[in-house]
Amino acid sequence: MVLKFTVQAKIRKPIDEVFDAVYNPKKLSKYFTTGGSSGSLDEGNEVMWDFHDYPGSFPIYVIRSIKNQKIEFEWASAVETNRLRVEITFESIGEDSTLIKISESGWTSTDQASLDESYSNCQGWTQMLCSLKTYLEYDKNLREFYY
Repeated sequence: MVLKFTVQAKIRKPIDEVFDAVYNPKKLSKYFTTGGSSGSLDEGNEVMWDFHDYPGSFPIYVIRSIKNQKIEFEWASAVETNRLRVEITFESIGEDSTLIKISESGWTSTDQASLDESYSNCQGWTQMLCSLKTYLEYDKNLREFYY
């Protein structure tokens, strides 16, 4: 068994706005990295993500960033020694809507700790998409109410 997952959401905003809300640290910090993001998700950057509701900061290593198409990065696993790979893709579905998908993979073990981490991360990315949708479509920070 290989541990990996994909979550997705339709956001009723043009692809430029959806991509920028993930790529731009000022926007990302308004709904997801509520403790701050140290930089934009440009290819080759190492960015620190902080969350006001979760202790510690997380280094993000940006592997690929193609405007309005894809952002790929790696970050550390909490239970394994390797990094996990996150791929975020953006697809225009009309003038005013975007399909965003987030996939995560890279667990080398299928033990209980890795399985639990993959489920937790899947939940976290689902919450990120809900927060992104709420931020872009309703101009609200869902994390304020969620946690």
